[in-house]
Amino acid sequence: MARKRKPSSSPGDPRRYDPDFQGPTTKRSSTDVMCCMIFVLFIMGYILLGLLAWVHGDPRKMAYPTDSQGQFCGQKGTPNENKTVLFYFNIFRCTGTSMMLRLQCSTTQICVSRCPERFLTYVDMQILNKEDKNYWEYYRQFCKAQARPVETLADLLSSGDCPLAVYPSRPFLQRCVPDFSAINGNLTLGSRMHFEDGGGQKRTVVELREAASGISDVIDARAIGLKVLEDYSTSWKWILIGLTIAMALSWTFLVLLRFTAGFLFWFFIFGVLGIIGYGIWYCFLEYNSIQQKPQSAIWMYGIGIQTRLNMFFHLKETWFSMMIILSAIEVVIIIVLIFLRTRIQVAIILLKEGSKAIGYLPSALVYPFLTFILLSICISYWAVTAVFLATSGVPIFKVMVPEGECIHEDEACDPEIFPNTDIPKACPGASCNFAFYGGRSMYHNYIATFQLYNLFAFLWLINFVIALGQCALAGAFASYYWAMRKPEDIPRYPLFTAFGRAVRYHTGSLAFGSLILAFVQMFKVIVEYLDRRLKKAQNSAAQFLHCCLRCCFWCLEKMVKFLNRNAYIMIALYGKNFCESTRDAFYLLMRNILKVKVTDEVTYFVLLLGKVLVSGIVGVLAFLLFTERLHEIVEGPTSLNYYWVPFLTLVFGSYLIAHGFFSVYSMCVETIFICFSVYKDADAV
Repeated sequence: MARKRKPSSSPGDPRRYDPDFQGPTTKRSSTDVMCCMIFVLFIMGYILLGLLAWVHGDPRKMAYPTDSQGQFCGQKGTPNENKTVLFYFNIFRCTGTSMMLRLQCSTTQICVSRCPERFLTYVDMQILNKEDKNYWEYYRQFCKAQARPVETLADLLSSGDCPLAVYPSRPFLQRCVPDFSAINGNLTLGSRMHFEDGGGQKRTVVELREAASGISDVIDARAIGLKVLEDYSTSWKWILIGLTIAMALSWTFLVLLRFTAGFLFWFFIFGVLGIIGYGIWYCFLEYNSIQQKPQSAIWMYGIGIQTRLNMFFHLKETWFSMMIILSAIEVVIIIVLIFLRTRIQVAIILLKEGSKAIGYLPSALVYPFLTFILLSICISYWAVTAVFLATSGVPIFKVMVPEGECIHEDEACDPEIFPNTDIPKACPGASCNFAFYGGRSMYHNYIATFQLYNLFAFLWLINFVIALGQCALAGAFASYYWAMRKPEDIPRYPLFTAFGRAVRYHTGSLAFGSLILAFVQMFKVIVEYLDRRLKKAQNSAAQFLHCCLRCCFWCLEKMVKFLNRNAYIMIALYGKNFCESTRDAFYLLMRNILKVKVTDEVTYFVLLLGKVLVSGIVGVLAFLLFTERLHEIVEGPTSLNYYWVPFLTLVFGSYLIAHGFFSVYSMCVETIFICFSVYKDADAV
């Protein structure tokens, strides 16, 4: 006969002992219905936003440069089909804020078939053309289609049909940029350091470099993006093979944990230490192999991200810093092992118990694939919607003046009627050029708001998918724990039963928890955005305040994730709403705070070593393959722009795959611990 228990006197007291409780409550009702309705309406709005973006957006605007008439360069079926490169009439006008804000220079731009290869001013061309008519034929390809020779510079400025001068250039992401070179440590352009701009002014290479950097710094990122895509297209098969190896390793380690948890733990330890040791040794070899040279002026004058990126890996300081970082990580791991050597045995026991649970519920190892598919859908939808929103709009034309000031500068204009207006008379040389994509409709006025909506919806959905997986896994493992006879008392298909129960009854509660986390993450994004926008205007006090905010939001996010995860376990067990489950989980954890600390931290450390080992093994193999150190064994890709692109993709991808598999283990251990704590609390009442 069961002894009588005292009823709980307050929400913080332990739960009453129930001899009939045999696992997750089956008789339950829907929780947090209002939040569920809001979540459904929000998703419907998100789908509507995607449709609107699809109708108004045009991704071609990101792929092709646009001339001053709003036409794409190099697009098939257009007059510019064979003119794939964008040419700037006066590149010195590319230093203003319009270049950074709109990716557009305040100068005439035309599509050309090639970039100029020589210095030539319009005046010099007129003189040379009297002896050789080919000079005009060469120069006119950098003029507008209707251009005709004129006698004076005043006529040229008035018509605006040709540039005042052309400079040696090279195509760079379908744009003509100055072709700089270094001679004896000095920056030159076509072996010159000084030249005329065609308007009677003497210019230096440094001035031209500063003007060109307005283009290069903006489009260099796009160039890197295209090269990265090329690397992915070259190495995608090897990336898939590497991710498959990571998946097989993770699966193998989970299976082996059931039988040899102690041995596998020490294998994790020595494997991670060995991989980090290999990294230290390789950094030392690279450090010794680089002959340090004094930095030349090209490093100071070099334009673009790619130059700085390539130089980064050719500095001794880079490899020395990486060697110091890896050595510090090695020392930290050894120190942690020394201090946690007694508590690790507890973690190994819990891992063995978790292995038994997963042995009875093998379907739990399949669930990470479902989570991966759902997360991929969310990420893809967010990315596509963001691209279509960013390319929404119609061409907007502005009045641009080649030199001097004009009261009509930067005013909106219509290129079809512009020649018949008073602006060309008031501002000689003014033209109506394409400026950016936009619009004046209500939809275009709220593009920024729609982007924020898209980002917040993405965060909410990602957190909801993760919450759904945690609740489903908790329900399945709780069924295992409370089964008196295993496997007879374990329900059929426990994982899918728990998943259906979570979707049917607790969508609102899971949406509530993920909404709170999404708000915290959104505030973090806003703080980072404001920091980047106000970076130049910051003082020491503002930087200190920003660091405090980042630290506070980081701690808040970690705390919310921890409470949410335990709340989802309580929801899976008892079927209560989110607030009650969070309260019960909090009090339960506070009553067992020391056990929680040991179990959580040590188990997390052991599983972290497993994740690092999986990603490290795949990373070492990828590094040897992509740097052609395994060419005698296997022939890998040989035409990569950046070998670190597929290498880092495999390292992070392998870690995410290992995290997906080992998170099942982590959720299993945490659920068993919560169930054990609930039982011990009730038994102690």
